Amino acid sequence: MAEENQNAQNPEQNQQQAEPSFQMVRCYLKDASLEMPHAPEIFMQAPSEQPNVDIQFEVSQRALNVPNAYEVVVRGTITVGTKESTMFLAEGKQAAIFDIRNIPEDGVRHIVNVLCPSMIYPYLRANLADLINRTGLPTVHLPEVNFEALYQQRLAQQAKKQAEAPAAANEEGHA
Repeated sequence: MAEENQNAQNPEQNQQQAEPSFQMVRCYLKDASLEMPHAPEIFMQAPSEQPNVDIQFEVSQRALNVPNAYEVVVRGTITVGTKESTMFLAEGKQAAIFDIRNIPEDGVRHIVNVLCPSMIYPYLRANLADLINRTGLPTVHLPEVNFEALYQQRLAQQAKKQAEAPAAANEEGHA
């Protein structure tokens, strides 16, 4: 009778185990740095021109040694300066661990390139704004980002490269 109860519970457990799931396990600031190479002079002189703001970011991801666990990192860099000098450079890496189960490989790629960065990015924006605010200079915010559009653009670029590769190989073979 005990075996019957175990068998009766197993189909339900198997169904629950096969359900797709996606969740953030932990979000953390992995790295942050602030450089003000020309301080305190930048506070004592008015800039001769409007400072330039250069904002860059990137997304990286990797599978962890724990089954179904992935780390996704969004790095942002903000550089503000003039032609003569850099006022400040702020950089941060916001990361999170995600548990992704029972989702096809294409779905996992979409999740770690679009959904995960979308969840992490607001934390990075807030952390970098806070870091810059502590300089005593005007705060610069990272812009809103459409990670879906960036991912689709990257996929289109990869498809174009793959389509061009056989054509280039054929041209080399005929030369």
